[in-house]
Amino acid sequence: MVSLLRFLKHRWWDDRDARRLLDAAALQRLQQRVADSERRHSGEIRVCVEASLPLSYLWRDGHIRERALSLFGKLGVWDTELNNGVLIYVLLVEHDIEIVADRGLARHIAPDQWQPLIAHMAEAFAQGRFEEGLARAIDEVSALLERHFPVAAGQAGVNELPDPVVDLRR
Repeated sequence: MVSLLRFLKHRWWDDRDARRLLDAAALQRLQQRVADSERRHSGEIRVCVEASLPLSYLWRDGHIRERALSLFGKLGVWDTELNNGVLIYVLLVEHDIEIVADRGLARHIAPDQWQPLIAHMAEAFAQGRFEEGLARAIDEVSALLERHFPVAAGQAGVNELPDPVVDLRR
């Protein structure tokens, strides 16, 4: 059963607070960072920012990993030609972060290798630097994708998924 405190925290999260953490200009800069990154590798990076969990997750005390996996599927991150999509999911109300990598990249990157990236993001978030934390995460994921899925010389990367940050703030 969901704790009352968690339920209230998610339901009373003020959208204006979420917008102050990442405004429209920040979302645009992050989108451009993703687009620039994807020119250097064949992977796909999706960034998803959610203010709070939907009621269906709260009622059953759903975990953030479950939500991230669901969005990984709904956003089609799993559906790239080389199975090398990555979802960076941020739940603002809990300052929680999940990285979900498709099986193509997961063959090269052990799950525990994501922890330093998540730690850097969490540190930036704790200091109120949400855009900086996400920008660094995009850069770090991009470096991994460039190492394991570089674009061949003279070719341009194919953009299989949209670049804008998925903004699920109410």
